[in-house]
Amino acid sequence: MKTLPPPSAATAPAGRMSRRQWGLLLVLAGNMLIDALEVSVAVVAVPSIGDDLGLARSSAQWVMTGFALGFGALMLFGTRAVALAGRRRMYLLALLGFATASLLGAVTGEPAVLIATRFVKGFCAALTAPTGLAILSTAMREGPERDRAISVYTLFGAGGFTAGLLLSGALTPLSWRWTFAFPAPVVLLLFALCLKLIPADETPAGADRHYDAAGAVTLAGGLLALVYGITALPGHGAGDPRTLGAFALAAALLAWFARHERRTPRPLLRTELLAHPPMLRSAVGAATLNGSYLGLLFLVSYQTQTLWGWSPWQTALAIVPASAPLAVTALLSGRMVARWGAPRLIALGALPPLLGYVLYLRLPAGGDYTTAVLPTMLLVGAGFVLSFAALNMQAVSGLPAAERGEASGAYQTAVQLGAAVMLAGVAALLTAYQPEAGATEEQVLAGYRPALELITAAGALGLLTALTGLGRPRPRTAGPAAHHLTTAPKGKP
Repeated sequence: MKTLPPPSAATAPAGRMSRRQWGLLLVLAGNMLIDALEVSVAVVAVPSIGDDLGLARSSAQWVMTGFALGFGALMLFGTRAVALAGRRRMYLLALLGFATASLLGAVTGEPAVLIATRFVKGFCAALTAPTGLAILSTAMREGPERDRAISVYTLFGAGGFTAGLLLSGALTPLSWRWTFAFPAPVVLLLFALCLKLIPADETPAGADRHYDAAGAVTLAGGLLALVYGITALPGHGAGDPRTLGAFALAAALLAWFARHERRTPRPLLRTELLAHPPMLRSAVGAATLNGSYLGLLFLVSYQTQTLWGWSPWQTALAIVPASAPLAVTALLSGRMVARWGAPRLIALGALPPLLGYVLYLRLPAGGDYTTAVLPTMLLVGAGFVLSFAALNMQAVSGLPAAERGEASGAYQTAVQLGAAVMLAGVAALLTAYQPEAGATEEQVLAGYRPALELITAAGALGLLTALTGLGRPRPRTAGPAAHHLTTAPKGKP
């Protein structure tokens, strides 16, 4: 299909977008919505998947962790691939890969294949989410037009998590397979529209085509081995050769990655970037916030459905108060940061989730949503409203414009890897302390406590990290676009 020329200033009066520009915006924002909701569609469906495929909790968590690892471990490599191979080409290939993996994951009966498709979809999302924003930035004129487009894109991304919960809650009772199948036709439609609407781009002449595949493979391999080692602990024990071998392999690969990145002329991740204090504080804060949140949702999904007998739809509605506030307030976040400053909001935002986790440690029996679940969900939601944009902006504050894209990629990597490691830890503890069949509700809830204590510890680490940023000179934010650079799929940040 012939590609139309890029939308230009000549197609509409100043300050107004043409119909083609609106079409491009809606197509890219629609895919951003799909990318974001793909994180949450598995949350409610995990117990059903585990029951259907005969997976223990430590194995079922891979359905969520696989996406986070695919996105986080390959985010930096994906950014490099897009820069060298072209935005349009990589965006279209990622859409096809996403649709194919969705269909395959929906029909397979093999857990390993399902997990592999989730990893592939995470990588595809790592290609499309930031690339869509870059396409918009070049297709829209600087000023009100670009700001409006980025606001719409951000709104779709912020609302995707809640949309995924509700869709999964509605589809899982029919079959958990529908939760993975439904994106495929939507993405194929978006692909057809993108063929016409996404403008062609050219790779700069004489560009250094160094993809650093070795760095990407060792980082991904090391993280996969680390998560496998954590999840192997309940079933095999710390002294089992499989567990020890996984941790040894993870240490060797990650050490090689660090050494390789220091020596290669064009590293995927520069160590100097990690030494930037605002970047490091944001990465740790977002990783603990996202990881503790998804760990809690994993626990709550099992608690409500397997212990209290709730339907997937009831579980989805129970979780929505933690995610919906961010979708409603996303467009106001930038103003909040401008007024109060990122460090202050991050510290303030780290407190409510921690209080919510401490409150949930009561683990009351009986399934009373109003007193047992809702307060924690509201506190977690308040934390994201306060700190979401602030963490994004602080990650790139004080950096030259040329380095902000790299910082954003490193930040998102930390966000997703925090989720992967925390999910593995929570699932391992739930498996290790799961009581025998016929246990009372109090005994089952007692088995949840170690996992909740890990979640609470992660929340405490996030708060302590945020407090170290108080009292420092207020850094300059990178401008309005800084917030939107990290609207990629998330647990949320």
